[in-house]
Amino acid sequence: MSITINTKTYDPDVATNPNQLPYRGPAATLSAKDEITLARVAPKPTKDFSGMARSRIKIVKTVALTSALTPTSDITFDGWMNVPVGAASGDVDAVMADVAAAYAAAWAKQLAKNLDVTV
Repeated sequence: MSITINTKTYDPDVATNPNQLPYRGPAATLSAKDEITLARVAPKPTKDFSGMARSRIKIVKTVALTSALTPTSDITFDGWMNVPVGAASGDVDAVMADVAAAYAAAWAKQLAKNLDVTV
């Protein structure tokens, strides 16, 4: 199954791990990355805790650089979400909505572009 983000379609690539699936985007070439990787880690319960399920979204895109020592490099986003076993679906949705809003906010862009934590 393909993934669509902002009108770009990412198609599944070869999975080398049953808990991780890479997707290649429309700008991917032999020398340029345009990929999304989805991953999961199953909960590991203990005698005192039901465990934490972990999911990951990693995005890597090769971009052209200006005023740098190299002509290109990669921008990477690597986000993990840890969800305790038994968490309500609505609580997971609420946290994901907060994360989406945070990354779209002007202050988050200032942090990414200028390393400005004094928003």
